[in-house]
Amino acid sequence: MSLLGNRVHAAFERLPADLIAAARGLPTAVIGDVSQRLFSFHGGYDNYSQKALAFAGTAFTVRVRPGDNLFLHKVLDIALPGDVVVCDAGGALDNAILGEMMGRYAASRGVAAIVINGAIRDRAGLRTLPIPVYGRGVTPNGPYKSGPGEAGYPVSIGGVSVASGDLVVGDEDGVIVLPRSEAASVIGKARAHAAVEEGWAAQIAAGTWPRGWVDAALAQLK
Repeated sequence: MSLLGNRVHAAFERLPADLIAAARGLPTAVIGDVSQRLFSFHGGYDNYSQKALAFAGTAFTVRVRPGDNLFLHKVLDIALPGDVVVCDAGGALDNAILGEMMGRYAASRGVAAIVINGAIRDRAGLRTLPIPVYGRGVTPNGPYKSGPGEAGYPVSIGGVSVASGDLVVGDEDGVIVLPRSEAASVIGKARAHAAVEEGWAAQIAAGTWPRGWVDAALAQLK
């Protein structure tokens, strides 16, 4: 399919497995700190799984008409194992875009996580899923399935632009997206910063964490 507003593009390059594995073990807050705090989703995206609390993977984007999930179904049919499905449903909360059965289907196909800019339903079922499912709210109202939509093309979610092929990382703090071209560099910096924070934790435990910077910063206000 190639008609604007009704098109599917799935032949994008996935990220290397070693990069995804390195990102999966890092807090989103640390990644955000080394990427100038510009690439994290704003607040309001909650993970409804209680069994899977962190993820990393290659973004597979889909944009749907608010209240309609036809193109999301298509993406779940063609996503590759390890993909993170990022769905822009316009932030609408009138109709759930995904529920338990779709979540179970996604997990069975190896999808690493699902992020919905919109509502979900079947909270109790999603709670048991082995993959994270992020959404902005809950409603029992189901979706329509008539389109239009686009899969594999850039979307804007949570104040961040996301393209298929980008690196998406999530944990209990939320979701962050790194452009594909910068992902390896940022993750390298994040790993180094994580080691620094481990040192800070040890200093706090020992009562030796340097605090002189606070007074130095206050002195600059005089």
